[in-house]
Order: sequence, then structure tokens, then C-alpha cells
Amino acid sequence: MAVNLRDVAHRAGVSVPTASRVLSGSDYPVAQDLRARVLDAARELDYVPNAQAQALLRGDPRTVGVLVGTVDDPYFSEIVNGVQDVATAQHLLVTICNTDRDIDRELEYFRLLQAHRTGYVIVAGSGLVDPRYVAEMGARIRSFTASGGRAVAIGHPQVEVDRVVTDNTGGAEQLGRHLTALGHRHVGVLVGVASVSSTIERLAGLRAAIQAKGGTLHLRHGEPTRDSGYTGAGELLDAHPQITALVGTADQMAIGALSWLREHDRRVPEQVSVAGFNDIAVSRDLQLTSVRLPLRQMGATALQIALAPAPDDALVQTELPTELVVRATTGPARTHP
Repeated sequence: MAVNLRDVAHRAGVSVPTASRVLSGSDYPVAQDLRARVLDAARELDYVPNAQAQALLRGDPRTVGVLVGTVDDPYFSEIVNGVQDVATAQHLLVTICNTDRDIDRELEYFRLLQAHRTGYVIVAGSGLVDPRYVAEMGARIRSFTASGGRAVAIGHPQVEVDRVVTDNTGGAEQLGRHLTALGHRHVGVLVGVASVSSTIERLAGLRAAIQAKGGTLHLRHGEPTRDSGYTGAGELLDAHPQITALVGTADQMAIGALSWLREHDRRVPEQVSVAGFNDIAVSRDLQLTSVRLPLRQMGATALQIALAPAPDDALVQTELPTELVVRATTGPARTHP
């Protein structure tokens, strides 16, 4: 079996990017002891450098690929805006790949980005909890890194990769405590993609806070869209009329719920409180209570990490804060059906 760059890095006890810099002739500074270990490992293993990978490094590719779940989701579009902020300042070209959260499509787009010698890949929808996704995405990231690229994930991926994360669980707990302080004990949750780690974390935080006060969550699963929130609000309230608050795991679901309540003459928040997550721009206009994520900053930070030298000894993880923004759509729970 042919020796690859990862084998050399493992033998030398350094990261793949460090081994790549030494063996490619890059002028990026590497400590002399690390350089010597890499060269010794390469000789011992009879490593023959990949000419295409070296060309990638020497060619200074000025392109960024961004893998997003769907470009019409405000969550992803604002992250892309953050990536573009940094890319524009650095004169980088950005390619956006819409995966629709399809595993095969996301992996194929990543492969195509690598084939086109893309220098940096931001995996914005990385939190899919699926064994095949974890295994195949991990292999793709290792291949991309070994060829000289740099990948950064946004979210809590199950693979070993630098990442930008947010405290979804903590933000959800804040929202749950806010609702219980207002007297809500029966809370309906409009749940987006259940296999995404951010959704799992938000449910965990809500459940912990609501159940700590003896409350109950009533769940309705669906797509993270306005229409799904609209339909789901009606279904939840028909099945559980005791519900006094509705929460969407994405703002657009909460916005759909607001529309259903308005069209069915349910007063907000007097009869039903409504809240969401992400604090997208339109949520401010609608005075929706929401857990704010710094979406634009998440995208900008991910590309900044990708552009910085990779450390030798650990993954880079930057955690950004969440914030509960209380607005007019939440109020005291009604005391009668």
C-alpha cells in the first residue's frame, strides 16, 4: 500500500498540515525540530510526494467552498454573509453548495470542491447525527486535509475537524426558564430536522428547564419551514388544548405558528405565547421572542480559522455565545383553557 502524507505525519508525531508544509517546500515557518522529524519520517517510510497536492499548496488557491443545508433558510444565508465578509476582505472567491441536507449530495459537493482545487471548505450544516455521514464525512475531510486543503465546521460535528460552535443547550435552557417563570407548564415544540445536533441540543435544554418545574413538552416534528410551523401549530393545539406556549426550533417555524394563531383568532401572548431560535432579521420586525445566535459572526469566524495556520497539537474550537431576546410574543400563561 502506498505511503501517504497522513502516514508521515503520524510517524513524525505532527499534524498533517505541518507535514505538508515541510514536504511541499512551503515557506511557512515550521520549528526546526518538527521539520527534522517530518523529513526523517519521510525517509524511513520512503514517502513519494503527490505532485498535484504540492501544486495545490504552491498555487495558493484563493477559493472557498461553503456547504449549506439550503440557501433559502435565513440561518444559512446569514452564515454565508459572514463568510463573504471575510472572503471579500481577503479577495477570495466563494462557491456556495446547497445540499438540502442530503448526505450523498453533501459528500459529492465536497468531493467536487476538492477536485476543483478549492483551498478552504466551510461545512455549515455539519451537525447531522448519522453513522454513515460521520464515517464518510470524516474520510472526506481527512482526504481534503491531506491534499493541502483546510476544512472548518460550524456546529458540533461528530468528526475530528476544527469548528465554530454555539451554546444551543444553554440558550434553550434560558428560554425554558423564561417560559416557566411566566407560568407556562405545557409547551408545544415545533421540531425541525430531528437528526441535527443543534435541534437535539435545543430540545435537551428546553426539556431540562420545563421538566425542572414539573412541566411537559409536546412535540411535533416537521421541516424547519414557515409552512411546517403553520400546520404544526394547529395540530399541536388541537391535540393538546392545554398548551399555553409554542416554541419553534427555528424562527421560521415560530413565524408560521404566529400566522396560524392570527388566522384562528388566538391572541398572542394573552392566549398563546410564541418563541423561536436564531433571531433572524424578520423576527425583530414581528417582535418575536427568540434565542439569538451570532450567525454572521459564526460564518466570519469559521473562515478566519480556516485562513489561520493549523495548530500542531489540538483541534481549534471557538464557542460563541447565545442570548435570549425577550419581545412581545411571550407573556404570562393563561389561567383557563
